[in-house]
Amino acid sequence: MLQEQRIPVVIKAIRTESPKVKRITFTSFNGSSLPVFSAGAHIKTFIKHKESTLERYYSLTNHPEDTRTYEIAVRISDESNGGSSYWHHTAREGEVIEIGYPKNHFPLSFKAKHHVFYGAGIGITPFLSMMVDLIKSRGGSFELHYAARNKEMCPFYSFIKKQYQKQCHFYFSEEGNRLQKETLLEHRIGTHVYFCGPHTFIHDFTNAAKKYGYPQTSIHSELFTPPKPQKAAGFQVTLRDSGRSVLVEKEESLLDVLLSLGLNVPYSCKIGRCGTCELNVLEGKVEHYDHFLSEEQQASHKIILSCVSRAKGEKLVLDC
Repeated sequence: MLQEQRIPVVIKAIRTESPKVKRITFTSFNGSSLPVFSAGAHIKTFIKHKESTLERYYSLTNHPEDTRTYEIAVRISDESNGGSSYWHHTAREGEVIEIGYPKNHFPLSFKAKHHVFYGAGIGITPFLSMMVDLIKSRGGSFELHYAARNKEMCPFYSFIKKQYQKQCHFYFSEEGNRLQKETLLEHRIGTHVYFCGPHTFIHDFTNAAKKYGYPQTSIHSELFTPPKPQKAAGFQVTLRDSGRSVLVEKEESLLDVLLSLGLNVPYSCKIGRCGTCELNVLEGKVEHYDHFLSEEQQASHKIILSCVSRAKGEKLVLDC
């Protein structure tokens, strides 16, 4: 695996958006423009933590045409092992870090007659660049349905209400106003729906959209952390080329184990979205946790995305 190209950037500003969310602004280290990106894109940040480097993914929230700066928003996690904790407690303005080039697994559809964004909590972030792009560049119609506990815990509430008053709808659970899946029934034919938020939120609304008859090509979602298997167990993997057999422990991913063996397994997103780490399965069944393979591909048990999926049983034989 070739080392990913990195861009040195300076932390220009750190601002508080809500009690648990910080907005971070970057500029390039040498003063030049940053690489162009498209609405919905994200970057990988490389954070030095103890004696290792943590890789964390964040949506770019600013207008894609403004490459003087990049902006991200980070929610502090109660279970943080160094990522969000760094941005909230350690990062300082003027500090230099490295980021990856922008990538986009969650683009706006050119085929949509109307765009409807469903966000929960920090899931608002990719929609910020999408909305400003539709307003200033594309001219497409859209609406936002945004769920949070309350106004105080709702990042970018004042900004969104001011900028997109006609398009936005807020739902605050502590006020007894919850976002309901039945809202999906209100959209006209030709609408594309986009979901971003906790895994359960995306899962429930995606399934509801399918149930209500939305074509698969009209449903889009974004994840930044891999789904956690409810009953993860270790399994044995045999590699056909070498005949080697190794154990993947329940807390490990197949990809990480293969990389630790020195195998040149391509990968990118590590959350089951891009398909880069796809491997062929010769024997065994797969417990799929990706959001990339089609239902037919998953049912065949002939392909596995090694970053998130696991054996549905005790062993797999891989074509590698």
